[in-house]
Parts: sequence; structure tokens; C-alpha cells
Amino acid sequence: MPKGLIGKKLGMTQIFNEEEAIPVTVIEAGPCWVTQIKTPEKDGYSAIQLGFERTKENKLNKPLLGHFKKNKLEPCRKLAEIRLDEGEVLNYQVGSEVKVDIFKPGEKVDVVGTSKGRGFAGVVKRHGFKGFPASHGSRYHRAGGSIGMAAFPARVIKGMRMAGRYGGTRVTVQNLEVVKVIPEENLLVVKGAVPGPVGGYVLIKQSVKTVEKR
Repeated sequence: MPKGLIGKKLGMTQIFNEEEAIPVTVIEAGPCWVTQIKTPEKDGYSAIQLGFERTKENKLNKPLLGHFKKNKLEPCRKLAEIRLDEGEVLNYQVGSEVKVDIFKPGEKVDVVGTSKGRGFAGVVKRHGFKGFPASHGSRYHRAGGSIGMAAFPARVIKGMRMAGRYGGTRVTVQNLEVVKVIPEENLLVVKGAVPGPVGGYVLIKQSVKTVEKR
């Protein structure tokens, strides 16, 4: 059964086993509450909507507040959906609690977050361009070079890598190993880095492309 939780990135550290130091990210995962159940008959697909982090009513707009009051639920700061196979939504009820203990050490998860926004950046930083010679006499050091064509087609093609806003986009990191689960503190420890700043919200889902070690 597909599993998922909303969480908050707390930061990175390292833990040790008998052989090596393992870089890990600590995530405050849940508890989450089922705020809505979506079915193919009514919504066209199967999913559950999860809410994370209780908040005050005056922190929400009226449509969201009405959404919670309709189901007699306490307001939540963050909402996200977990897609399910048809029929699996019957295992959930509106208002039920989902905790971090749905994951076990050794499992693989996909973590979705919003990458750090770095503002307007050039092609060297944004795309990893090499740049021009840095020696004396060069008038272009970190420029992107030519972007256009000659007589045909005489335009800049779509998708040309150029300077622009860097970061602040949805990023998914796949196949991160769950190293440790601490249910009493709602903590999930995964191997490697996850997108976003400390305090940023992330969505932890069961891996869809699990890669087995050879």
C-alpha cells in the first residue's frame, strides 16, 4: 500500500556504524491527519489529503477554513495529497492520524521539496557553464556566449540555457534509505540530502523506482 507523510526538514548530521560515517538528514515527519478522501466516482482518481502542523484559524483564508470546518477538523498549516490505488482509500477515514511509524529502517523513500531560491543567477552558476578565459585581455569571463543562429532560423531556440532565476523549484530526490525511525519524537532519519532549507516542508513518499543493491 502506498505510504506518505508531510514533514519538515530539521537539518543534516552524521551517524556512525561499524564501518563508516553516514551523512543523514533529520526530518520531523508527521503526525499528519487525513483531511479529505478522494474517490474515482467523485473526483476522478483515488487519493488521500493529509494535513500537517496545527495552526490557528486566523492564519488561514476563508476557503481553507471552510474546508476544515466542513469535516469538523482542526486547521492545519500544510496540505498535500498521496495518490493511492483504487480501493485503498477504504483503509482511511477522515480525521484519522498517520504517524512516522508507517516507515521502517531499510525502506526506500522519495522526498519532494522546494529547492533553495538563489535569485537571479548567471549561466556559470545556474547551468555550470565553463565560461571564457580568465586571463588578461579577455573581455568576457562568465558570459554565456552566442545564443542565436545565422540567417536560418535567425532566432533563439526554445529551451536555450540562459541567465535567470535559479532555485525555488519543486525537486524530487529518489531512493533515499530510511536509516532510523524515532516514533516517540516523530523523527525520520534518511541517508543523504533532501531539497530545501532548514525548516522547509517536504513530502516523504514510498519509493516508486526502488533500486536494489548489486
